[in-house]
Amino acid sequence: MNAPFTQILNPTNEQRQEMIRNSLEMAGRPEDYENIVRLLSPPPDITNYAQPGALKGVKIGVIGGGLAGLSAAFELRKLGADITILEANDSRVGGRVYTYYFNTEYYNEFGAHRIPVTHETTWHYINLFGLNTRPLSVRQRNNFLYVHNTRLRTTESIEQNLYPLYDLTPQERNTPWSELNDYAFTYPMMQLSPDIRSELIQILPRYSPEILSLMNNSVRQTLENLGLSQGAISLISGVDPGTGSLIDASYAETVQEEYTIDYRNTYTIEDGIVNLPYAFIQSFYKDNLPQYQNIPPSQLGTVTYWPGQSVTGIYQQENSDQVVLAHRNVRDLSSTSDTFDYVICAIPYSTLREVEIKPSFSNPKMQAILEYNYTNSQKTFFLCKERFWEQDTDYGRIVGGFSQTDLPIQYIFYPGDHLLCPDPSFCSPNEPGVLIASYNYHLNSTRVGNMSEPLRFEYIKQSVEEVHGLPRGFLDPIVADHKTVVWDNEPYNRGAFAESLPGQKQLFAYEMLKPEYNQRVFFAGEHVSTKHGWMQGALYTGKEAANQLAYSIYSQPM
Repeated sequence: MNAPFTQILNPTNEQRQEMIRNSLEMAGRPEDYENIVRLLSPPPDITNYAQPGALKGVKIGVIGGGLAGLSAAFELRKLGADITILEANDSRVGGRVYTYYFNTEYYNEFGAHRIPVTHETTWHYINLFGLNTRPLSVRQRNNFLYVHNTRLRTTESIEQNLYPLYDLTPQERNTPWSELNDYAFTYPMMQLSPDIRSELIQILPRYSPEILSLMNNSVRQTLENLGLSQGAISLISGVDPGTGSLIDASYAETVQEEYTIDYRNTYTIEDGIVNLPYAFIQSFYKDNLPQYQNIPPSQLGTVTYWPGQSVTGIYQQENSDQVVLAHRNVRDLSSTSDTFDYVICAIPYSTLREVEIKPSFSNPKMQAILEYNYTNSQKTFFLCKERFWEQDTDYGRIVGGFSQTDLPIQYIFYPGDHLLCPDPSFCSPNEPGVLIASYNYHLNSTRVGNMSEPLRFEYIKQSVEEVHGLPRGFLDPIVADHKTVVWDNEPYNRGAFAESLPGQKQLFAYEMLKPEYNQRVFFAGEHVSTKHGWMQGALYTGKEAANQLAYSIYSQPM
């Protein structure tokens, strides 16, 4: 059963906790509340491990200026360290946070675009910097589902419209869609005790035997083991194209998002999520900020954010504990080397793979860098002169949310800025808006993303028309501009997010977190978290890597 969505601007922590409790109550597992909140809450403050100013004179290099690197630098500054962030991208900030503005008024998010209320570490920093948020979840979805050449609203019956199109067993045909979907993605998790379920969002040296099948089987293998027919698996893949496109990934990747109710009660940051990385960077050049807990400026460290610097080598010389980072200017290709006492590596393994590492990290770490799986993703934005999807027509009456399709475009996301309009006159469907005309993963994104630009634009436009039941060419006078990002093709990312294959979490996750070079190189990023693809994973591991560094120097909490 789906939990009701709550629409509140700038929710307080208490309001968020109430949303979480309500959602878990509706899901029939209120006992998971404590574990979810505890495990997604931010790590302890770094001043529990060392006094402010304790790292005065210590040089720390941070590889990567995404949210993981920024949060690590923010925390380490409290201890007085001299920190240098080497960030390859010199055209924008934020890593896989990527707010794209067609102009100052109309924008959307190519990267992270949803913030679940359960993601406590993300909310910690949102609240710390006083950023404004607004809801994205809709109370009553009226979006389209276009599957097997069949169009229906999400309020219409899947059983009546789609079941006859698939080769289902008699039992499957007589099972309501909500029950069939719950059986596929909730039942295996519910067979575990609450403590074992919580291992879905933990990184441990060893896991309970009961949870290994969820981690070490793919989505398809798990659905087959549940006794579902290939017809039912095809139906599920069509109705839920995100899961369908990642059907060979570890089943635990899908079910852990259900465990923490990541798609109920989601939010975004007003005026663009890029305001979060901007807030970090702006804080580095100010001293008397409340975010620094009244630490005297004399005890704060310095942070140098150095864009356009791609790290090409990580070295530790013989008989020296210091770490040398070689880096190259991405514009003129000139090379520089700098020596640091400690390093936090916060770039994805997809780009770390090309960095020279001498001596090599541990064998398990090097193997993980070689083979840990990243999935591609593609998004295409349409700047529309009018919001045809909001108009009171057969193809409209949609405000926020998304439509799903088994076409390669996969998802259409509608802007949510009209969800809480106090007066409809301020939110006319005749005003412009930025539509995410296509958002897809893995093979869909590779295939659509690698079309030539004119063909891709036409293909996506015609697919949106098909999903909405519009005549061919309807959108030609409406789409004023468009922009596509294919994350595999972004030179400093080369993949949208980590997505473990069966067995990879058990084999690599614990090893990926271990520091290298005698506790001199630490690791952060969504790929070394339990929340792949979410800002939560990046922010949590950045804060935790800073804590690990401080702890390694001072041995134990004060």
